[in-house]
Amino acid sequence: MTQVAEGVYFIEGQDESIPDSHAYVVGKPGSRDLSLIDPGLMGKGNYKIQSIQDMGIDLKAITRIIMTHSHLDHIGCCAEIREQIPWAELWVHDIEAGPLEEGDERTVYGMEMFQNMCMMQYNLKPGAFTFYVDRRLQGGENLDIGGMTWEVLHIPGHSPGSIGLYNRLEKILIPGDVVYADYAIGRFDLHGANGPELKNSLVQLAELEVNILLPGHNRIVKDLPSGYIAETARQWASYLA
Repeated sequence: MTQVAEGVYFIEGQDESIPDSHAYVVGKPGSRDLSLIDPGLMGKGNYKIQSIQDMGIDLKAITRIIMTHSHLDHIGCCAEIREQIPWAELWVHDIEAGPLEEGDERTVYGMEMFQNMCMMQYNLKPGAFTFYVDRRLQGGENLDIGGMTWEVLHIPGHSPGSIGLYNRLEKILIPGDVVYADYAIGRFDLHGANGPELKNSLVQLAELEVNILLPGHNRIVKDLPSGYIAETARQWASYLA
């Protein structure tokens, strides 16, 4: 785990045959009110927890897990991590919170063929990704957490309940899988995904002033070029219409 900015830490995903999302810890350690963003893939819980401890962060300071969305590569090791920090609340956008609580795993897996493969490869049982959600985010909230303020942005398209977290003071954006480095974007062919909605979400993000881009995969970007997200939206516009 590396420190990206004051109160922002990066844990690089460890991809296998299935990608493992990056995880982020946000909040000033002295606040003892830290948030873990997107735990990652199954089997990666110990790695993510060890990475946090290696930075000298007390696990008891982590009070919540926030999901940018509930795809398997982001939520897969959530249960593993909660075994070690059982007090941590789970915050998810309202649109994806309901299915998680009801055991509807179509958004988690994205497609039936992928679900069948993962259940066999990882010996997963139906209902493995059923969670109680402590807080249902809507988009538009200002979260005063960990001595920092993060704006919640509802940015659907890659998944119906995708959110971004934006720190306006430091110009840091955590967009989940909506936009990556190298003018790449998230898939829009999975359950609940929608190309035109993803296009609109990119346009929404393009209005923000972003210096540091912390996506779910690929490399993180400091000193993001001005207009980068707008250019990404322009390059993908015809595919998302």
